Amino acid sequence: MELENDTRISEFLLLGFSEKPELQPFLFGLFLSLYLVTIFGNLLIILVFSSDSHLHKPMYFFLANLSFVDICFTSTTIPKLLVNIQTQRKVITYKSCIMQMYFFILFIGLDNFLLTVMAYDRFMAICHPLHYTVIMNPRLCALLVLVSWIISALHSLLESLMVLQLSFCTALEIPHFFCELNQMIQLACSDTFLNDLVMYCATVLLVGAPLAGVLYSYSKILSSIRGISSAQGKHKAFSTCASHLSVVSLFYCTGLGVYLSSDAPQSSHSSAAASVMYTVVTPMLNPFIYSFRNKDIKEALTVFFRGKP
Repeated sequence: MELENDTRISEFLLLGFSEKPELQPFLFGLFLSLYLVTIFGNLLIILVFSSDSHLHKPMYFFLANLSFVDICFTSTTIPKLLVNIQTQRKVITYKSCIMQMYFFILFIGLDNFLLTVMAYDRFMAICHPLHYTVIMNPRLCALLVLVSWIISALHSLLESLMVLQLSFCTALEIPHFFCELNQMIQLACSDTFLNDLVMYCATVLLVGAPLAGVLYSYSKILSSIRGISSAQGKHKAFSTCASHLSVVSLFYCTGLGVYLSSDAPQSSHSSAAASVMYTVVTPMLNPFIYSFRNKDIKEALTVFFRGKP
C-alpha cells in the first residue's frame, strides 16, 4: 500500500460497533447510561471517603484513588464514542488519537498498579496486623500512589512517542471505538518490530509483575486465614479482602478476555465488544462491589445520605 507522509496524516476513522442506523439510538442510550452510572458511583466513593473520617485508612485511601482513576479511564474513551454516535461521524484527528491512546495507557496502567498496592495493603493488614499501622503510614501510602503515577506516565509516554515514529498507510480505519495501541501498530506500514518488542516487554514487566505480586499476596493471606482457629475469625479476615479480590478477578479476567478475542480471526467487533467490559463495565461495577460487600462503606453511605448510622 502507498505510504502517507507523516505531515499529511490528519485523521483516523473509528469504526466502532455497528453502522446500522436503527442501532445508533440504542447504543447511544446504553453507553450514556453506563457512563453516567460509572461517574456517579465512583464520585460517590470519593465524596464518602472525603467526608467520613472513619474511612481515612490506607485501604480506603487507595480505593478513592482507584475511583478517581476509573472516572478518568472511562472519560478517555466514552465521551468521544458518544459524540461519534450522535453526530454519525467516526472521525478522530491524529493528535486526538495519540492523546487518547496516551491517557488510555496511563489510566489502565494506574488501575493495574493500584490494585497491586491494595493487595499489598490487605497482605500487611492480615499477615502482619501488629505492624500494619506503622508500616502503612500516610507517607508510604502517598509514595506508593506517586510511584504508580510516575511509572504509568513514563510507560504511556514511551509507547506514544514510539507510535509517533510510525508511518501509516492510506487506509486509516481503526476497527475499534477508541485508539487502542495494538490496533494503531497494526495499521502502520513502516517496521513495527521495536514497537512490538516494547509492547510485549511492557506487558511482561508492568502487567505480569503486578499480577505476580497480587497472587503472592493472596497466597500468603489464604495461608494466614487457614491458620486462624475460629470460624468467626476466618470470616472476618476474609471479609476485609473479599471486595478487593472480586475487583481484581474482574479486572484481570476481562483483560484476558480482550487479549484472547483480539487473537481470534475476524475479531474486530468481538474485540471491541470485549473491550467494553474493562473500559466501561469494570469501572462501573467497582463502586457497587465495595458498597455491597464492605461494612464500613455501607455505614459511611448511610451517614452520607441520611445523616445517621
